[in-house]
Parts: sequence; C-alpha cells; structure tokens
Amino acid sequence: MKLTDFVVKDAIITDMSVNAKDEAIRTMIKSLQGSGKISSENSESVITAILKREELGSTGIGNGVAVPHTKHPTVDGLVSTIALAKGGVDFASLDGELVYILFLLVSPPDRPGEHLRALETISRHLRNQDFCNFLKQSSTPEEVWELLLEADQKDG
Repeated sequence: MKLTDFVVKDAIITDMSVNAKDEAIRTMIKSLQGSGKISSENSESVITAILKREELGSTGIGNGVAVPHTKHPTVDGLVSTIALAKGGVDFASLDGELVYILFLLVSPPDRPGEHLRALETISRHLRNQDFCNFLKQSSTPEEVWELLLEADQKDG
C-alpha cells in the first residue's frame, strides 16, 4: 500500500499552529472537509470518533509524531492528511514530547484490513529518521507530496 493511495494532496497542511490535540484534530478534519473528502454535516462526528479513540491512549507515538485515526461509516474509502506543526503540539505523547508531524487517518468500518495496512505503511515511513527530517523541513504541500511519491517509489 502506498501513502499516495490514501493521503489527500489538497488537504495537506504545512503551517499548522495550534497548541492542543483537539485543535489539531479539528484543523485536520476541516482540511479534509475543504478538499471534499468529509462532508460538513459529518465532520463533528468524525472529530468525536477520533477524540474517543484518543481517550483509549494517545496516538502520539513518540519522536515528535502522532497518528490520530478512527473508523467511520461516512467515508467510503481510506482518507488521510498530514499536518506539520513547526511549533509543536501537546498531544500527550507516550514520550512526553511535543508533536511536529501528524498523520490523520479515517477509514470505513467494514474494511479493518485496509485500516491496519494504512497504519502500518504510515508507521513504517515514520520510523525512518530521514523521512521525518525531510517532512519537517517541507514548507509547501507540494514538497510534502513529492516526499510521499519518493517514499512510495522506494517501496516499489
């Protein structure tokens, strides 16, 4: 599975400046809404579902990275966006550090295998320090997209 299969290019945010987890999630869902991937009438329930998932345990996985995610019946395929927070976001991460790279993923409840494969693809790339460094240095959605295309090509 490739990152460019589910990341929505038009929803990538490279200059997010929020302080709290819920603001970050809300901002990312709004960008997916703006790109037409999540309808305005469903955005609040998607946000609620992601925040409920966060109550089970933070998806701030350490090393300045968070992968908030949920399954939701209002999407008909995998939908993801990336946000870069240059100032960092308090995400209650496992290592107690601020988060600078956020990958948000929403998938249909009837496709748990795809959801897990997408999370695995995201986390495999996020374990690569070079990938994370280049991501943090990206200043436009186009630069982020180029990086995703490069990462996908390396996967073959």
